[in-house]
Amino acid sequence: MALELRNGDYVPDGVGGLRRVGGRDALLQRVLFRLTARRGVFPFWEDLGSRLWQLGQVPVAGRQAAAKQYVAEALADEKGVTVERVELMAGAGGTAVLTAELSHEGGSLSATLDIPV
Repeated sequence: MALELRNGDYVPDGVGGLRRVGGRDALLQRVLFRLTARRGVFPFWEDLGSRLWQLGQVPVAGRQAAAKQYVAEALADEKGVTVERVELMAGAGGTAVLTAELSHEGGSLSATLDIPV
């Protein structure tokens, strides 16, 4: 069981403690954290996170391939998770919407997030 995070904050359980998540919810939380954390900013864990924040520096024609590579790098240490498909779509206001379709222990998992580009 892991403490539940929402928008970078722990979620209270309403009775003075913090909510916990397990199973697929905990896995999705870890995946989203790895995809949104900036790779290279944790001094003692430099491989944690992704380079998705750098997509704006990649020419538009190469962003889809770069996004797939960055997602695979970010999730490489997540045991049992396989990246099946990564889709990058134009979003609003200088963002892109990234959807990563993953498989884990025979099931599927989808993670969607907005990326500044």
